[in-house]
Amino acid sequence: MSEPVELMDVDQALEQFDPAFGIEVHVELNTKTKMFCGCPTEFGAEPNTQVCPVCLGLPGALPVVNAKAIESAIRLGLALNCSIAPRSRFARKNYFYPDLAKDYQISQYDEPIAFDGYLDVELDDGTVVRVAIERAHMEEDAGKNVHVGGATGRIQGAEYSLVDYNRGGIPLVEIVTRTVEGMGERTAEVARAYVATVRDLAKALGISDVRMEEGSLRADVNLSLRAKAADGEDQHAVPLGKRSETKNVNSLRAVERSIRHEIGRQAALLAAGGAVTQETRHWHEDTSMTTPGRSKEEAEDYRYFPEPDLLPVAPSKEWIEELRGTLPESPALRRHRLQESWGYTDLEMRDAVNADALELIEATVAAGASAASARKWWMGELARTANNDGVELADLAATPAQVAELQGLVDSGRVNDQLARQVLEGVLAGEGSPGEVVAARGLEVVSDDGALLAAIDEALAAQPDVAAKIRDGKVQAAGAIVGAVMKATRGQADAARVRELVLTKFGLEG
Repeated sequence: MSEPVELMDVDQALEQFDPAFGIEVHVELNTKTKMFCGCPTEFGAEPNTQVCPVCLGLPGALPVVNAKAIESAIRLGLALNCSIAPRSRFARKNYFYPDLAKDYQISQYDEPIAFDGYLDVELDDGTVVRVAIERAHMEEDAGKNVHVGGATGRIQGAEYSLVDYNRGGIPLVEIVTRTVEGMGERTAEVARAYVATVRDLAKALGISDVRMEEGSLRADVNLSLRAKAADGEDQHAVPLGKRSETKNVNSLRAVERSIRHEIGRQAALLAAGGAVTQETRHWHEDTSMTTPGRSKEEAEDYRYFPEPDLLPVAPSKEWIEELRGTLPESPALRRHRLQESWGYTDLEMRDAVNADALELIEATVAAGASAASARKWWMGELARTANNDGVELADLAATPAQVAELQGLVDSGRVNDQLARQVLEGVLAGEGSPGEVVAARGLEVVSDDGALLAAIDEALAAQPDVAAKIRDGKVQAAGAIVGAVMKATRGQADAARVRELVLTKFGLEG
């Protein structure tokens, strides 16, 4: 049966089917050189300039294992609560694809470096779900196909395709979950939270920059449905249907949306009497849909066999325990500790985490700002700027130290909030530190009472009716004079001091 024209509503689908998912997360390691050669791994280099006979698989070229990549893989395996294999080996995974120069990928198959682990995933409401990890194995990345022409940059509608082999050979760790069942309406939420937790863990370990938009962390999302059991029947006795695998999903939002799409698509097919094809699917961010890729191979189709040019990896128990001692505080425990220390509400903390602002706020507090003011700047003015510019918060030109300095200027009374926003504009424009911007732009608050009284007299003369009201004891009318003085001084007056001087002038108290 062909693809359904309309998807089934997810809520309706969940009344009839029980979804199950599994995720393969590919973590690109941040080693300086590739997995089996000395080529650099810098992102964004000119196409095909970071290649050599080894990563291109030219005849006679022999691979050598990157020791730092092994170390990173072991540390990640330990953080995932996995057992570390006393002996693991590499294998050749054979398949033809344009971005695979050798026509095989060096990976691990039956003897991965880490296995039988778990990861506790905390949802937004505090619920903790334990996701079982089947394995975490090492492999090399493939190159990248670049599709030229067409509206989307994807293969559909492209005029032709090019291959950039710079990424080929970059070390990866692939983390494979066991099947996650019984999540019902929270299936997509759990999947998103799991990928986010893996991302945070890899970042905390310092083994990857986990930039999903650059492909250094990406997910393959498997989804299948089983019919709801009849009354009195064990749900697990009902067989799972065939699965789809949505490839290279590169944002947390897309993980969640792709699962919801596949639930609706597969449910519509099954309800109409059709069958789900076991295949890979492509996620389209612009349409929020998946489309067919290729029939999904089984392990035997890849004709795995041991890599003859590489020795097994056999880490000693002493080295494993040494690496265990380097593991950082878990991201979940760190979040709870920081939230308690900063006094943030659950919503404030969740917003900071979702905006990738936690480390920025922490560094700003360490530089001397209060937790409340650090959150105000990063989740307010700076978040709006990043959103308008289409960049990440961490990529803005303002540093945590500069934000702390800016708040210090506010706290000392040298600038007010309005002026501080102008100072921040200057910092973001590269005009220097907050102090240097204040000096260069002349943005310091006018605190000289003589200058303020002159501006007040001018404002009162221009608004005699307001002056009369204040003289009659109507204190609220002083706001108009304060506003006029602020306008005359281009926002550089201390509004509280101006109001105080106005009322004093008429013998009144606030």
